Amino acid sequence: MASRKEESSMKKSSTMPKYSRFTQQELPACKPILTPAWVITTFVAVGIVFIPLGVASFSASENVVEVVQDYHQDCVPPAYRNNMVGYIQSPDINKTCTLTMTIPKQMKSPVYVYYQLENFYQNHRRYVKSRSDKQLRSKAHEQSTKECEPEATVGTDNKAPIVPCGLIAWSLFNDTYQFSIDSKLLVVNKKGIAWESDRKEKFGSDVYPKNFQIGGLIGGAKLDDSIPLSEQEDLIVWMRTAALPSFRKLYGKIEEDLDANKVISVIVQNNYNTYSFGGKKRLVLSTTSWIGGKNNFLGVGYIAVGGISLFFAIGFILVYLFKPRSVTQLRAILKDASLTIICC
Repeated sequence: MASRKEESSMKKSSTMPKYSRFTQQELPACKPILTPAWVITTFVAVGIVFIPLGVASFSASENVVEVVQDYHQDCVPPAYRNNMVGYIQSPDINKTCTLTMTIPKQMKSPVYVYYQLENFYQNHRRYVKSRSDKQLRSKAHEQSTKECEPEATVGTDNKAPIVPCGLIAWSLFNDTYQFSIDSKLLVVNKKGIAWESDRKEKFGSDVYPKNFQIGGLIGGAKLDDSIPLSEQEDLIVWMRTAALPSFRKLYGKIEEDLDANKVISVIVQNNYNTYSFGGKKRLVLSTTSWIGGKNNFLGVGYIAVGGISLFFAIGFILVYLFKPRSVTQLRAILKDASLTIICC
Protein backbone atom coordinates (compact mmCIF):
# COMPACT_ATOMS: atom_id res chain seq x y z
CA MET A 1 0.00 0.00 0.00
CA ALA A 2 2.81 2.41 0.87
CA SER A 3 4.47 1.93 -2.44
CA ARG A 4 1.23 2.67 -4.31
CA LYS A 5 0.74 5.87 -2.29
CA GLU A 6 4.27 6.95 -3.08
CA GLU A 7 3.71 6.28 -6.77
CA SER A 8 0.47 8.31 -6.81
CA SER A 9 2.10 11.21 -4.94
CA MET A 10 5.02 11.13 -7.39
CA LYS A 11 2.60 11.31 -10.29
CA LYS A 12 0.81 14.29 -8.75
CA SER A 13 4.05 16.20 -8.09
CA SER A 14 5.58 15.35 -11.48
CA THR A 15 6.29 18.30 -13.80
CA MET A 16 6.09 16.17 -16.90
CA PRO A 17 3.55 17.70 -19.31
CA LYS A 18 0.54 15.77 -20.41
CA TYR A 19 1.32 13.76 -23.51
CA SER A 20 0.39 15.38 -26.80
CA ARG A 21 1.81 15.24 -30.28
CA PHE A 22 2.54 18.95 -30.06
CA THR A 23 4.63 18.81 -26.85
CA GLN A 24 6.45 15.73 -28.10
CA GLN A 25 7.10 17.35 -31.49
CA GLU A 26 5.36 14.59 -33.40
CA LEU A 27 3.19 16.78 -35.61
CA PRO A 28 3.48 16.38 -39.38
CA ALA A 29 6.20 18.65 -40.75
CA CYS A 30 7.78 19.46 -44.06
CA LYS A 31 11.38 18.28 -44.06
CA PRO A 32 12.74 19.10 -47.51
CA ILE A 33 15.99 17.58 -48.63
CA LEU A 34 18.04 20.32 -50.31
CA THR A 35 19.49 18.33 -53.16
CA PRO A 36 22.24 19.90 -55.30
CA ALA A 37 19.81 20.33 -58.18
CA TRP A 38 17.37 22.35 -56.04
CA VAL A 39 20.08 24.54 -54.49
CA ILE A 40 21.83 25.27 -57.78
CA THR A 41 18.52 25.97 -59.57
CA THR A 42 17.43 28.40 -56.83
CA PHE A 43 20.68 30.39 -56.92
CA VAL A 44 20.66 30.51 -60.72
CA ALA A 45 17.02 31.71 -60.74
CA VAL A 46 17.80 34.49 -58.24
CA GLY A 47 20.76 35.59 -60.35
CA ILE A 48 18.77 35.54 -63.60
CA VAL A 49 15.97 37.64 -62.08
CA PHE A 50 18.00 40.09 -59.98
CA ILE A 51 20.78 41.01 -62.41
CA PRO A 52 18.46 42.29 -65.21
CA LEU A 53 16.41 44.18 -62.58
CA GLY A 54 19.60 45.73 -61.25
CA VAL A 55 20.81 46.73 -64.70
CA ALA A 56 17.42 48.28 -65.52
CA SER A 57 17.31 50.17 -62.20
CA PHE A 58 20.89 51.39 -62.55
CA SER A 59 20.26 52.51 -66.14
CA ALA A 60 17.11 54.39 -65.12
CA SER A 61 19.00 56.13 -62.32
CA GLU A 62 21.83 57.11 -64.66
CA ASN A 63 19.30 58.67 -67.07
CA VAL A 64 18.10 61.04 -64.35
CA VAL A 65 19.60 64.50 -64.84
CA GLU A 66 20.46 66.23 -61.59
CA VAL A 67 22.08 69.60 -60.88
CA VAL A 68 23.15 70.40 -57.32
CA GLN A 69 24.24 73.83 -56.12
CA ASP A 70 25.70 74.33 -52.64
CA TYR A 71 24.95 77.87 -51.47
CA HIS A 72 25.14 77.92 -47.68
CA GLN A 73 28.49 79.73 -47.89
CA ASP A 74 28.37 81.23 -51.38
CA CYS A 75 25.36 83.33 -50.40
CA VAL A 76 27.19 84.89 -47.45
CA PRO A 77 29.24 88.02 -48.32
CA PRO A 78 33.00 87.50 -47.75
CA ALA A 79 33.03 90.18 -45.08
CA TYR A 80 30.61 88.13 -42.92
CA ARG A 81 32.04 84.62 -43.39
CA ASN A 82 33.80 84.76 -40.04
CA ASN A 83 30.47 85.49 -38.36
CA MET A 84 27.80 83.80 -40.46
CA VAL A 85 25.41 83.46 -37.50
CA GLY A 86 25.49 87.20 -36.95
CA TYR A 87 24.92 87.75 -40.66
CA ILE A 88 21.85 85.51 -40.89
CA GLN A 89 20.30 86.88 -37.69
CA SER A 90 20.75 90.53 -38.60
CA PRO A 91 17.53 92.10 -39.93
CA ASP A 92 19.41 95.01 -41.51
CA ILE A 93 21.51 93.04 -44.01
CA ASN A 94 20.23 92.27 -47.50
CA LYS A 95 20.29 88.49 -47.85
CA THR A 96 19.64 88.27 -51.59
CA CYS A 97 22.25 86.55 -53.73
CA THR A 98 22.48 85.32 -57.31
CA LEU A 99 23.65 81.85 -58.35
CA THR A 100 24.16 80.23 -61.75
CA MET A 101 23.43 76.61 -62.63
CA THR A 102 24.45 75.01 -65.93
CA ILE A 103 22.23 72.28 -67.37
CA PRO A 104 24.50 69.35 -68.43
CA LYS A 105 21.83 67.49 -70.47
CA GLN A 106 18.35 68.24 -71.64
CA MET A 107 15.93 68.05 -68.73
CA LYS A 108 12.44 66.97 -69.72
CA SER A 109 9.56 68.50 -67.81
CA PRO A 110 8.57 68.39 -65.08
CA VAL A 111 11.86 69.46 -63.50
CA TYR A 112 11.61 69.10 -59.73
CA VAL A 113 13.12 71.74 -57.48
CA TYR A 114 14.31 70.53 -54.08
CA TYR A 115 16.03 72.16 -51.15
CA GLN A 116 18.49 69.92 -49.33
CA LEU A 117 19.48 70.34 -45.70
CA GLU A 118 22.32 68.58 -43.89
CA ASN A 119 22.95 68.08 -40.17
CA PHE A 120 19.29 68.90 -39.38
CA TYR A 121 17.85 66.26 -37.05
CA GLN A 122 14.12 66.29 -37.78
CA ASN A 123 13.99 62.80 -36.26
CA HIS A 124 14.78 64.06 -32.75
CA ARG A 125 12.17 62.73 -30.32
CA ARG A 126 11.22 66.06 -28.78
CA TYR A 127 11.10 67.75 -32.18
CA VAL A 128 8.85 65.07 -33.71
CA LYS A 129 6.42 65.16 -30.77
CA SER A 130 6.14 68.96 -30.75
CA ARG A 131 2.97 69.27 -32.85
CA SER A 132 -0.80 69.03 -32.45
CA ASP A 133 -2.49 66.88 -35.10
CA LYS A 134 -5.91 67.76 -33.66
CA GLN A 135 -5.24 71.45 -34.11
CA LEU A 136 -4.03 70.93 -37.68
CA ARG A 137 -7.17 69.00 -38.63
CA SER A 138 -9.96 71.12 -37.18
CA LYS A 139 -10.64 74.66 -36.04
CA ALA A 140 -12.62 73.22 -33.13
CA HIS A 141 -9.33 72.05 -31.61
CA GLU A 142 -7.51 75.36 -31.98
CA GLN A 143 -6.77 75.41 -28.25
CA SER A 144 -5.14 71.95 -28.33
CA THR A 145 -1.56 73.08 -27.84
CA LYS A 146 -0.48 70.92 -24.89
CA GLU A 147 1.91 68.85 -27.01
CA CYS A 148 3.45 71.90 -28.69
CA GLU A 149 5.72 73.27 -25.99
CA PRO A 150 7.75 75.44 -26.15
CA GLU A 151 5.99 76.99 -29.19
CA ALA A 152 2.39 76.64 -28.00
CA THR A 153 1.00 80.06 -27.03
CA VAL A 154 1.83 83.76 -27.12
CA GLY A 155 1.23 86.39 -24.46
CA THR A 156 1.63 86.14 -20.71
CA ASP A 157 -1.96 86.68 -19.59
CA ASN A 158 -4.44 85.45 -22.20
CA LYS A 159 -2.00 83.04 -23.80
CA ALA A 160 -3.49 82.93 -27.29
CA PRO A 161 -2.77 79.71 -29.20
CA ILE A 162 -0.27 79.61 -32.05
CA VAL A 163 -1.68 77.98 -35.17
CA PRO A 164 0.08 75.85 -36.29
CA CYS A 165 1.92 75.27 -33.04
CA GLY A 166 5.01 73.27 -32.21
CA LEU A 167 8.70 73.12 -33.06
CA ILE A 168 8.19 71.55 -36.50
CA ALA A 169 6.04 74.39 -37.79
CA TRP A 170 8.16 76.95 -35.93
CA SER A 171 11.27 75.87 -37.85
CA LEU A 172 9.59 76.09 -41.28
CA PHE A 173 12.09 76.48 -44.14
CA ASN A 174 11.79 79.95 -45.68
CA ASP A 175 14.50 80.41 -48.31
CA THR A 176 13.01 81.40 -51.68
CA TYR A 177 14.24 80.87 -55.24
CA GLN A 178 13.53 82.69 -58.49
CA PHE A 179 14.72 81.10 -61.74
CA SER A 180 15.34 82.63 -65.15
CA ILE A 181 17.01 81.69 -68.46
CA ASP A 182 18.13 84.38 -70.91
CA SER A 183 16.20 86.96 -68.86
CA LYS A 184 13.05 84.84 -69.20
CA LEU A 185 11.41 84.00 -65.89
CA LEU A 186 10.81 80.31 -65.19
CA VAL A 187 7.54 79.70 -63.37
CA VAL A 188 7.78 77.34 -60.40
CA ASN A 189 4.50 75.53 -59.75
CA LYS A 190 4.03 74.92 -56.02
CA LYS A 191 0.70 73.12 -56.31
CA GLY A 192 0.53 69.37 -55.90
CA ILE A 193 3.91 69.08 -54.16
CA ALA A 194 2.45 67.59 -50.95
CA TRP A 195 0.84 64.20 -50.47
CA GLU A 196 -2.86 64.23 -51.30
CA SER A 197 -3.63 62.24 -48.14
CA ASP A 198 -1.90 64.92 -46.05
CA ARG A 199 -3.84 67.73 -47.70
CA LYS A 200 -7.19 66.04 -47.28
CA GLU A 201 -6.84 64.16 -44.01
CA LYS A 202 -4.22 65.85 -41.83
CA PHE A 203 -4.69 69.56 -42.55
CA GLY A 204 -8.09 71.18 -42.24
CA SER A 205 -9.65 73.51 -44.79
CA ASP A 206 -11.14 75.56 -41.92
CA VAL A 207 -7.85 76.00 -40.05
CA TYR A 208 -6.05 79.29 -40.69
CA PRO A 209 -2.66 80.44 -39.36
CA LYS A 210 -2.94 82.50 -36.22
CA ASN A 211 -0.26 84.22 -34.13
CA PHE A 212 2.32 82.51 -36.32
CA GLN A 213 5.42 84.67 -36.46
CA ILE A 214 8.71 82.98 -35.80
CA GLY A 215 12.25 84.25 -35.80
CA GLY A 216 15.61 84.06 -34.16
CA LEU A 217 17.39 80.74 -33.99
CA ILE A 218 16.18 79.02 -37.15
CA GLY A 219 14.04 80.90 -39.60
CA GLY A 220 11.88 83.95 -39.77
CA ALA A 221 9.07 82.44 -41.83
CA LYS A 222 5.51 83.66 -41.94
CA LEU A 223 2.32 82.07 -43.21
CA ASP A 224 -0.51 83.78 -45.06
CA ASP A 225 -3.38 84.20 -42.57
CA SER A 226 -5.95 84.22 -45.39
CA ILE A 227 -5.11 80.77 -46.75
CA PRO A 228 -6.15 77.57 -44.92
CA LEU A 229 -3.49 75.11 -43.88
CA SER A 230 -4.77 72.52 -46.36
CA GLU A 231 -3.61 74.82 -49.19
CA GLN A 232 -0.25 75.83 -47.71
CA GLU A 233 1.71 73.01 -49.29
CA ASP A 234 5.15 74.32 -48.30
CA LEU A 235 4.11 73.82 -44.68
CA ILE A 236 2.58 70.39 -45.38
CA VAL A 237 5.79 69.18 -47.05
CA TRP A 238 7.88 70.48 -44.15
CA MET A 239 5.65 68.91 -41.50
CA ARG A 240 6.34 65.41 -42.87
CA THR A 241 9.54 64.95 -40.90
CA ALA A 242 12.61 63.30 -42.37
CA ALA A 243 14.14 60.14 -40.92
CA LEU A 244 17.78 61.11 -41.54
CA PRO A 245 19.75 64.28 -40.75
CA SER A 246 20.45 64.90 -44.46
CA PHE A 247 17.27 65.17 -46.51
CA ARG A 248 15.58 66.81 -49.47
CA LYS A 249 12.14 68.32 -49.61
CA LEU A 250 10.20 69.35 -52.68
CA TYR A 251 10.03 73.11 -53.27
CA GLY A 252 8.14 73.13 -56.57
CA LYS A 253 8.08 72.04 -60.23
CA ILE A 254 9.30 73.75 -63.40
CA GLU A 255 6.87 72.56 -66.06
CA GLU A 256 8.92 73.18 -69.18
CA ASP A 257 11.92 71.52 -70.78
CA LEU A 258 15.39 72.87 -70.03
CA ASP A 259 17.86 72.56 -72.90
CA ALA A 260 21.42 71.31 -72.49
CA ASN A 261 24.20 73.83 -71.77
CA LYS A 262 21.72 76.51 -70.80
CA VAL A 263 22.69 78.66 -67.81
CA ILE A 264 19.99 79.24 -65.22
CA SER A 265 20.19 82.34 -63.09
CA VAL A 266 18.81 81.83 -59.58
CA ILE A 267 17.99 84.67 -57.21
CA VAL A 268 18.11 83.24 -53.69
CA GLN A 269 16.65 84.89 -50.64
CA ASN A 270 18.98 83.38 -48.04
CA ASN A 271 16.84 83.58 -44.90
CA TYR A 272 17.10 80.19 -43.24
CA ASN A 273 19.56 79.91 -40.37
CA THR A 274 21.50 76.67 -40.67
CA TYR A 275 24.68 78.34 -39.47
CA SER A 276 23.80 78.07 -35.77
CA PHE A 277 24.04 74.27 -35.84
CA GLY A 278 26.63 73.73 -38.58
CA GLY A 279 24.11 72.77 -41.23
CA LYS A 280 24.39 73.11 -44.98
CA LYS A 281 21.94 74.12 -47.69
CA ARG A 282 21.79 72.97 -51.29
CA LEU A 283 19.51 73.71 -54.22
CA VAL A 284 18.72 70.72 -56.44
CA LEU A 285 17.13 70.50 -59.89
CA SER A 286 16.24 66.97 -60.93
CA THR A 287 14.22 64.94 -63.38
CA THR A 288 12.72 61.56 -62.48
CA SER A 289 12.46 58.07 -63.93
CA TRP A 290 10.23 55.06 -63.26
CA ILE A 291 12.18 54.39 -60.04
CA GLY A 292 12.06 58.01 -58.87
CA GLY A 293 15.07 60.30 -58.54
CA LYS A 294 18.76 59.61 -58.93
CA ASN A 295 19.78 56.77 -56.62
CA ASN A 296 22.17 54.00 -57.65
CA PHE A 297 21.71 51.98 -54.45
CA LEU A 298 18.78 49.89 -55.71
CA GLY A 299 20.50 48.94 -58.97
CA VAL A 300 23.81 48.16 -57.30
CA GLY A 301 22.03 46.10 -54.64
CA TYR A 302 20.14 43.98 -57.17
CA ILE A 303 23.29 43.39 -59.25
CA ALA A 304 25.32 42.50 -56.15
CA VAL A 305 22.76 39.98 -54.85
CA GLY A 306 22.33 38.45 -58.31
CA GLY A 307 26.09 38.20 -58.82
CA ILE A 308 26.62 36.58 -55.42
CA SER A 309 23.86 34.07 -56.18
CA LEU A 310 25.44 33.11 -59.48
CA PHE A 311 28.83 32.82 -57.76
CA PHE A 312 27.39 30.39 -55.20
CA ALA A 313 25.62 28.46 -57.98
CA ILE A 314 28.92 28.01 -59.84
CA GLY A 315 30.61 27.02 -56.59
CA PHE A 316 28.00 24.37 -55.83
CA ILE A 317 28.24 23.03 -59.40
CA LEU A 318 32.00 22.59 -59.02
CA VAL A 319 31.60 20.89 -55.64
CA TYR A 320 28.90 18.61 -57.07
CA LEU A 321 31.08 17.65 -60.03
CA PHE A 322 34.28 16.93 -58.09
CA LYS A 323 32.85 15.68 -54.78
CA PRO A 324 29.36 14.35 -55.49
CA ARG A 325 27.13 12.93 -52.74
CA SER A 326 24.05 10.78 -53.12
CA VAL A 327 20.69 11.58 -51.56
CA THR A 328 21.22 8.68 -49.12
CA GLN A 329 24.43 10.27 -47.88
CA LEU A 330 22.70 13.63 -47.51
CA ARG A 331 19.91 12.03 -45.46
CA ALA A 332 22.49 10.37 -43.21
CA ILE A 333 24.32 13.68 -42.73
CA LEU A 334 21.08 15.48 -41.86
CA LYS A 335 20.08 12.71 -39.46
CA ASP A 336 23.44 12.83 -37.70
CA ALA A 337 23.23 16.62 -37.45
CA SER A 338 19.74 16.49 -35.95
CA LEU A 339 20.80 13.86 -33.42
CA THR A 340 23.80 16.00 -32.46
CA ILE A 341 21.53 19.02 -31.88
CA ILE A 342 19.09 16.98 -29.75
CA CYS A 343 21.86 15.43 -27.66
CA CYS A 344 23.59 18.76 -27.04
